Amino acid sequence: MPSVNLDDWVRPGPTAAQRRTDVWIGLTVSAVALVNLFLARHVGMLASAESASLPEQICWVLAITLPLTLRRAYPDVVAVVIGAAFIGGQARGSQEQQVTIGVLFAAIYALGAWGRDRDRARVLRLGIIGAIFAWLAVVFIFFAGEIGGPAERASVAFNWFVVNAAFFAFGYLMGDAAWQHVRSTHALEEQAAQLRATQEVAAEQAVLGERVRIARELHDVVAHHVSVMGIQASACRRALDKDPARARTALTAVEEGARTAVDELRRMLGALRATSAGAPENVVPNAGIDRLGEITDRAREAGLTVRYAVYGDPVPLPESLSQAAYRIVQEAVTNTLKHAHARVLDVRVRYLSGELELDVTDDGRGGPPSAGGMGLVGMRERVAVHDGALENGPHPDGGYRVRARFPYQAGVAR
Repeated sequence: MPSVNLDDWVRPGPTAAQRRTDVWIGLTVSAVALVNLFLARHVGMLASAESASLPEQICWVLAITLPLTLRRAYPDVVAVVIGAAFIGGQARGSQEQQVTIGVLFAAIYALGAWGRDRDRARVLRLGIIGAIFAWLAVVFIFFAGEIGGPAERASVAFNWFVVNAAFFAFGYLMGDAAWQHVRSTHALEEQAAQLRATQEVAAEQAVLGERVRIARELHDVVAHHVSVMGIQASACRRALDKDPARARTALTAVEEGARTAVDELRRMLGALRATSAGAPENVVPNAGIDRLGEITDRAREAGLTVRYAVYGDPVPLPESLSQAAYRIVQEAVTNTLKHAHARVLDVRVRYLSGELELDVTDDGRGGPPSAGGMGLVGMRERVAVHDGALENGPHPDGGYRVRARFPYQAGVAR
């Protein structure tokens, strides 16, 4: 699996949609906090002689809640402002309690989840939490005498320090977990992108290697036909005066050989659109459609039940087409042996009107080759060179099927 360097990774800022969401959340929370403030005053809370006036209480509530509108855009500033306003409201004894404590939690969480500078985010969160506990300690020391007996003071101390410690620790750790989740997701996306790029390069290399292999085979075919043309032309020259009939026969062979060689050369040049320096693999000398029985025999020796049949009247095929047919069946049978876990293999060759059809079916798992489908890449290249068509995929009755069709010109000598 490719490795991804995340040492310099910085979490991207919020999207426009997230910023709009934060604005609505901040305004909604501010409205709820104000409603809760008025309800608290209505039942007599925050109404002592030491309490601040209503306008000041409203200001403290808004100072704590409104910064939430920017919690993801500026998490550092928002956390500091909310923390300072929270302590200020506590000092004035005029702060709404239920909603604002949740806002402080959200600010600490947002700083952990969205802080771009991780060291600063860590220091600020610990500083805010430390300031809150310092304030609680001061209040506890100065007002311990008014709390009651030892049991009451112990209960207050537990609530203020132990419960709040768990509360703020949860917010701190949840923020870090959210940031780590985004970081891990980014790493997975980068690895997936690298894997896709690697697979594309491997597929391209497989295509290039297969084209070179095809081109080499076609080169041998063209060289064969040109050599035959040379021999026939030499025979024609010698027989031209003594045996005109024999000379005409030789010229006819030269003409047919020339047409075949030009046709094969056209295919070779098409295959050589891109080349590679790789060496050919699994080369079988003189491989052609007449040797398909050897492939099925090897599959039978490997333990498969093999059905091999030829339909229609076999006709002479161009050598390159015959070799391509051999390679298609060879690759399809190889994939069956390697990947399908099949028991039965069915190979059919059909000579149709102007078309050769190869049909290889197995009763295996019905899935493509597991090694990235590189064999299928080679099949497609060979079919494309001969202007054919390839179908591959799960068979309706189970297993996997490869079917290739090649057009050919009737009467073309091999």
